Parts: sequence; structure tokens; C-alpha cells
Amino acid sequence: MEIFWKTIAYYNANTWIEQIVLILVGILSTILLIRKPSPKTKLLMKIYLIVLYAWIAIIYYAVYCEERRYNNVMAIYWGVMALIWLWDAFSDYTPFERTRKYDLLAYVFIILPFVYPLFSLSRGLSFPMMTLPIMPCTVAIFTISILLLFSRKVNILLVLFLCHWSIIGLTKTYFFHIPEDFLAAGATIPALYLFFSDYFLEDINEDTKPQAKYINWILILMCTTLGVILICTLFMEMMSESI
Repeated sequence: MEIFWKTIAYYNANTWIEQIVLILVGILSTILLIRKPSPKTKLLMKIYLIVLYAWIAIIYYAVYCEERRYNNVMAIYWGVMALIWLWDAFSDYTPFERTRKYDLLAYVFIILPFVYPLFSLSRGLSFPMMTLPIMPCTVAIFTISILLLFSRKVNILLVLFLCHWSIIGLTKTYFFHIPEDFLAAGATIPALYLFFSDYFLEDINEDTKPQAKYINWILILMCTTLGVILICTLFMEMMSESI
């Protein structure tokens, strides 16, 4: 745990200016994409996401988290997602088309990265040893919010990567005492159900085994189970802090 927070402090102390620049560019790219979703603004968002994911892979994990035993694996993981966005920028597989079905949830999620530092401050942490918006889990939440806003067609492989990442965060909340990451895990659970129900149930054949209604119940059961695990982990974290 000591190494984990030490690397976070090292990262924040040396990159806070670059992080501010990335945050400002992200805010501008998001506003332009929502207000004027043209081919240029869509490409701008994808380029921003490529840079953001490459930043997490190279700068965060490969450079500043070098002391962590698993940093190389995590760098590769985020590097693969950066390559997925690079491929998407050329293929235009994710067209960023609005459906407006999940706007309310998406707008809530888009605010969560800025809640992370407030959560850290409320726990008595201070800069640089605290969570900030340009970190893996906050980037995952931001991406999920963008995909929910523009959910007509998304790259389901990327969704799987992000959801897998966020669920892994449940273990970090307990072992490294990072209750902030409950935000990422909590955001993933409803998003996981919405993405999968949209892209696996709408066009499913009635003769599918199991039938669509049963697949839907399986999805609900899976997400409910994840929710129970999240609540239990949160309870354990609260109990450990009270002792």
C-alpha cells in the first residue's frame, strides 16, 4: 500500500501542470462534441482519447508507477486500449451518434472524475498524495460517460476492457484503502447492463438459447451480484477504517 500511494504522489508532484492541460483540453473537446457533433469534433475527441490512454499507459504506469510489480502489465493493458481508439479513429467504427436515452446518467458520470479529489480531501488526504482526474479509473469513468452520451453504436470490445478494469478496482479499494474507486465500480455496474442490453438483446433472435428474456434476467442477476459485492466491500472498508 505504501508503494501504491508513493507512486501516486510522485506522479502528481511531477505532472500536475500536464494534468491541468489534459483536463482543460478534455473539457473543451467534450463541450464541442456535445454542442457541435461534426466529423472534426468527433475526430478531435478520438485523438484526445488516444493521447489520454497513451498517457496513462506510458507516463502513469511505465514511468511513474515503475516501482509497482504489475506496472508493465497495466501499461500494456492501457496501451492496447489506446490502439483500439487509434484504429477507431481510422475506421470510424464508433460514430459518436446521440440517442439521448442515457443522457442523465451520462452527465452524472461525466462529473465523477472531479469528485475524486474532493473525496480524497474529505478523507484528510492532501496534494500530492491524493486522487486526481487524470488517473486510470477517472479516465475509465469519463470514457463510459462519453459512450453513454453517444450510445447508438459503440465498440463493445472497449466496453469490456473498461468494465473489466473498473471491476478490478473493487480489490484496490480494500487492499490499498482507496474508497474513491467505489465511484468507478459503481458507475460500471449500470453502464455494463445498459451497453449489453442494447447491443445483445435488441437484435437477438427469438430462437436463441437461452431466450432473450432469460438473457436479460442473467444480465440483471450479474449486475445485481456486482452491486452486492460493491456494497459488501464498501462495508468492509468502512469497518476497517473505524477499527
